[in-house]
Formats: sequence, C-alpha cells, structure tokens
Amino acid sequence: MLIHLVNPNTTASMTDKAAAVARAVAAPGTTIRADQPDDGPVSIEGPYDAAFAVPGMLGRIEAAIAAGADAHVIACFDDTGLDAARALSPKPVIGIGEAAFDVASLLGERFSVVTTLSRSIPTIEANLVRYGLASRCARVRAAEVPVLALEEEGSDACDRISAEIARAIVEDRAEAIVLGCAGMTDLARRLERAHGVPVVDGVAAAVTLAEGLVRLGLSTSKIGGWAQPVAKPYTGQFAARSPK
Repeated sequence: MLIHLVNPNTTASMTDKAAAVARAVAAPGTTIRADQPDDGPVSIEGPYDAAFAVPGMLGRIEAAIAAGADAHVIACFDDTGLDAARALSPKPVIGIGEAAFDVASLLGERFSVVTTLSRSIPTIEANLVRYGLASRCARVRAAEVPVLALEEEGSDACDRISAEIARAIVEDRAEAIVLGCAGMTDLARRLERAHGVPVVDGVAAAVTLAEGLVRLGLSTSKIGGWAQPVAKPYTGQFAARSPK
C-alpha cells in the first residue's frame, strides 16, 4: 500500500517531521511517500496563505496519482484544499484536521483543540461545524505559537502548548486534546504522558484512517460535489492544469 502524505506548505523540515510520525504508525507493508510543493507559503496561518498553497499541493497530488498512490493525507490542520483534492483524486483523501476530530470524538465526550495562533481559530471552528462535531468540541484554544517556532531549536513552543492543555482540562473539562497543527505531530506522546489524557495527533490519525479505507476497498464518492472536475480550458499560468 502506498500512502501519499503532502504538506501544503513549502517547509521541508515540517514534511520530514510528519513523515517520520506517519512511518512510525503505518502498518507493515505500507509505504509513506511524503513531499511538499516548490511554490507557496512557508507556513499556513490563515485563509490567505491557504489560497496560495492549494495549487502547488494539487500538483503534488496529481504526481502521486500518476505514481499509483492508494490514498492521500493532507498534512495541514486547516484541511487546506481538501475538497479540491477529493475531486481530483480517484482514491481516498484524508485531512489531518477531520481525522483528529473524528478520533478524539471516540475517546472522550468532550475534547478541546490546542492550535498555534488565534487567527487559526475561525477556520477550525468552521470545520468543526461542517464536520458535525462542533457540539463535541469544548473549545478551540491558541497557544500563540507561530507555526515556524515549532521548527526552532530551543523554542518554548512545547511549554506553551502544554500550559494551554492544562488550562483546557480544568477550564473546558476536556477529556481529550487535539493538537491543532501538523508541526506539533512529534509532541503528542510527550504531552499525553504529561497530562494523563488522550492527545490526538492528526497525522497519525489520518494515516491510520487512510490505511483502513484502502483495506476496505472504499474511496470518495464521485456523484456529488467531489465528482471529477468538468473538462474546460484554464488560462494563463494554470493552462497546463486544465481538467480533461
């Protein structure tokens, strides 16, 4: 089984971190292919960044389709470009945000999300509503840690995230915690041990769900909004990406 993990931003160290976690949880016989676009933002912190990340991400998914990928994982907690990717790919596409919410809902009556910056909260809250899980989420919190700080040696990012988790357990009565950024993926087990509640990392959750869908022989429905794109010409710099 070949699972394609795509980081929609252009920071290779973040891709490598997510790939390491993905390979650690993947079942024997599963190969993880991980990459990121050449063009786009170095991190995704809001809708403006996301808009410029999607074309490059779709290009990487297109290449993975040609290489025979059995499923794709979008390693951005905002689930950047998820609908477009599901329309493009004939195989399952899992966003790490949706995967993490789904898994957390199986582990506790109430969960809280701890993300990076406050500007990410509206997108996460909107996704929770769309996925039908807003009532299970006690609160979306921000540790006020820039995404790239998660890549810096000596950063206090983990301590700030941990402090926010502690507040979520007491103030929100959260029974499980969702880490709201792919850059936090390597912190999950450390934070779980520190706080004694389930801490869900979306990368691990998404890879596991993707493997399950492949084994079940299931894929994305193509009779509705995720149907194949309608053939038409695109112009300018996207002419080569015209649906056929």
